[in-house]
Amino acid sequence: MPDRRKRATIREVAQATGLSPAAVSYALRGIQTSEETQLRVRAAAEELGYEAHPIARALASGRTGQVGLLCGSLEDYWQQSLAVGIGRALLARDRYALIVDAGGDPERELALARRLRDQRVDGLIVQPLDPAAELWAELAETIPVVSIGDALRGGRAQGEVVFDNRRGVTLALEHLRDLGHRRVTVLTPTLARTPDRPADVHVNAEAERLGLRVEVVVAPQALAEATDVAVGILARPDPPSAMFCFNDSIAYGVYAATRELGLAVPGDVAVCGYDDHPMSALLTPPLTSVDWDIDGIVHDAVRLVVDSIEGKPRERRVVREPALRARQSTDVPSGARAARRADGGQEP
Repeated sequence: MPDRRKRATIREVAQATGLSPAAVSYALRGIQTSEETQLRVRAAAEELGYEAHPIARALASGRTGQVGLLCGSLEDYWQQSLAVGIGRALLARDRYALIVDAGGDPERELALARRLRDQRVDGLIVQPLDPAAELWAELAETIPVVSIGDALRGGRAQGEVVFDNRRGVTLALEHLRDLGHRRVTVLTPTLARTPDRPADVHVNAEAERLGLRVEVVVAPQALAEATDVAVGILARPDPPSAMFCFNDSIAYGVYAATRELGLAVPGDVAVCGYDDHPMSALLTPPLTSVDWDIDGIVHDAVRLVVDSIEGKPRERRVVREPALRARQSTDVPSGARAARRADGGQEP
């Protein structure tokens, strides 16, 4: 039969060190004992194979060691990469990510946020679908909350890793304008019930400044649905000469639509993304995108939430600056056909 060794108890560690169980507990938690005692107790615990039961440890410390990670939609490949990075970074800090997916539904997002709070996570990292929801200020009163992308309503989140969306939108639209495009369709995952997202607001302001005619269209982040939306736009008699997508996952749907319709990128339509997922450089042609440095975002978000959990926040707000990664998907189109479409004219 297999050897089923019984878990060593704190009393056995106490007997091995000649200390009381209470003193051993304090030493293992690094409080009310000398460093020498803590080292001696930890050495004995390791030799005996003692491991604190996670529930008991949580009850003793008031912490579960878990951090909730609430993703707006894991159908977005960039958010998948973000979740992987945050999960690994938390594990390196001896914490575990409890990852949940709102599936692009703002109401589901709020229900999951409440559930994570009720499960007593030590902190919450969220990339919000609805940053204006009243719940965020309420949650921040009970657990450390760190947002990624947009600031949360109420201004009481313990940390914010926000994007300079005005600069990001400007980089993309100026790039398309400088290539001769005048009619641009912007595909955004923002829903009608979650209006006034900073990036969407900046699009209209920048389009007016640059003299562009812009149409903003809602597109899901799932590949099939994004493809359907893009097909509907590109199959029109007067399609735009460029499409700017507020995440690369939607841009992949545009690529799929061009293949379905027999169109060329960038010859028939230029395509620009907004988060520079690693896969974007491998497409044919490689996708132009706005890079927010996902590794830096992971580092900042994890540092902010862990510092808040440990009661030693050093800063509250980090602003990520964008960089445009210009690739072949927005090369200058060639031929009279492309010139007519860039100017807004129709083909014969």
